[in-house]
Amino acid sequence: MRSDNYNLLCDAFYLDMYVNTEMNLPRQRDTILGFFERLQKQFPSMGCFYQRESNEYCLEEDRNADRYRWVCLETDRIGSGIVNPPSIEDAYGQDRLVLELIPYMLSVSHLDISSLDVTFAMDFDCAGSHDEIIAEVLLAQSAFGCLLESPSARAVSFSPTIVVALSDDYCTQGRIGIESKTGLYEPRRKEQTADEAISLSFTIRQYPRSGEKFDALKSFENQCQLIEKLMAERIIPDLVQPLTETIAQKRLM
Repeated sequence: MRSDNYNLLCDAFYLDMYVNTEMNLPRQRDTILGFFERLQKQFPSMGCFYQRESNEYCLEEDRNADRYRWVCLETDRIGSGIVNPPSIEDAYGQDRLVLELIPYMLSVSHLDISSLDVTFAMDFDCAGSHDEIIAEVLLAQSAFGCLLESPSARAVSFSPTIVVALSDDYCTQGRIGIESKTGLYEPRRKEQTADEAISLSFTIRQYPRSGEKFDALKSFENQCQLIEKLMAERIIPDLVQPLTETIAQKRLM
């Protein structure tokens, strides 16, 4: 399933990559500007450069647009992502460029990479209690569902996350999380703001294997293939579709 299909299943789709490093990244002015200038040469529309209070540096397109790309340098990780990418290959192309540049422009060697993350995330606009909707989707057929059998029972804090090993050596791991944006007391509110959304994220993390030189580009390609496969076979039919169907039913009530 390609990116344009993902966009049809949700209200916003995100494809992010993070390179997590053992050592702090360079802080020299010329190094940081040189890296972002090289990215801007490839993507001229990335014209917004700024420093956050946490000493992070970001280059991005206009965030007010429905679709935008960004790259961020934090203390010990490099992030790259696109919101609502026109195609999945377009997003992958940006991430590959970042991986190609960081060894030469930021001095990030294979020894320095502690892990590599590839994340697919979706937002689903939803008024009302997010916790009740998530609980209905995930708990209805589970043993934990007994907690909701009482007529007065309501889910009021439900944002589950699970991490599983996807390889015998535990170096490849998957993380699934569904986040509610309504808090513990918010179901008492009479109105919900229109911009609230339930967020679902799925991350494939790869740790370097002992005794092997970590090839970030090769790992990235393998992680992309795996995350697409699991999205198509597991995440979409077992999580995304039940979630969207439940939200649609709530809107009709």
